[in-house]
Amino acid sequence: SFIVVGVEDETNEIIGDDFFDDSRIQNLVNAYLENPPVIQYENIPFPSLPSNKVVGLVTIKPNNKVSKFKKAIHTIAAQSTFVRNGSISMPTENKITYSKLNTETVISIENNSKNNIEYTLESVLNFITHTHKDLHSEYKVFKELFVVCWAGNKKKIKNTIYYSRVDIELINEQIKLFYSALDEISIVFDNDSFTITEYIKLGLNDKTSYYPLEKLKITFFDNGYYKMDTEFLFKPPQYNKKMLFHIYNATLVLLDKMDKQLTISTQEEKEVEHISSILMICYLNGFEAAKQKLIDAKIIFKQHKNPEIYVSFKEAMRVLRKMKYNKNE
Repeated sequence: SFIVVGVEDETNEIIGDDFFDDSRIQNLVNAYLENPPVIQYENIPFPSLPSNKVVGLVTIKPNNKVSKFKKAIHTIAAQSTFVRNGSISMPTENKITYSKLNTETVISIENNSKNNIEYTLESVLNFITHTHKDLHSEYKVFKELFVVCWAGNKKKIKNTIYYSRVDIELINEQIKLFYSALDEISIVFDNDSFTITEYIKLGLNDKTSYYPLEKLKITFFDNGYYKMDTEFLFKPPQYNKKMLFHIYNATLVLLDKMDKQLTISTQEEKEVEHISSILMICYLNGFEAAKQKLIDAKIIFKQHKNPEIYVSFKEAMRVLRKMKYNKNE
């Protein structure tokens, strides 16, 4: 069994306790108990605690016999037995049976504790020098407990750093995030959090801008916990309705020509790349029929010789689905 000393039960706040000599505990146990278990007391420093405070970790080794008080101590009578229930020790006169109730939990804790510094360093080095040796790589340590590594193609646009083809890993926590070469994200962090913001590139007439789509924030806490929160950010750009009506009609004419497999000009071929984003923008600006036009054109995009055309269609549908789900929520 394990007992943690210096952490509030209800809030999990780490408040610490005085440094303690574990030999004193073992000596007391040996003096007062029959069949005394082996007890280990570890004093674990935390960066958020004063230098004279630590968190105590009590490890009680398995014992196949019942331990009981062999002589009285303070208000405890000789031959008394206690059972542990959560953070409370309760006296009992019932026969104590052998229990495997906490076996699975103990195994899980012990396996998790194997994430030692050597393993962490090896994982970070492997991420940077082997897995992503061809990409710009960085790492950040949070709360002296968590290490986040990330790698990707880095570029600077208008004083903002964006990444594409991004791989992000929270070392030792089996958390991996991946953004493709088509995605554009920014990364911001401080001492307590790591924030990823995904952007989409939208515009008309070759004038495009980056619009924030979704934000994922990982917040780290001193007590060894972390949480991940997602926030949908997208606010569709608004355009002049007359101009948009002209572009919308021209796009439908181009779609009709493609559907009938008519010859299109070189300029029209360039415009095909933007059909999905144009129809999405039109829908988000009040052209209700534009969404169905986009859906109906799926087969045209899928069969196009340029695979990027179908990728653009899927990206537009992904954004519309996200908007629908977030609106419903």
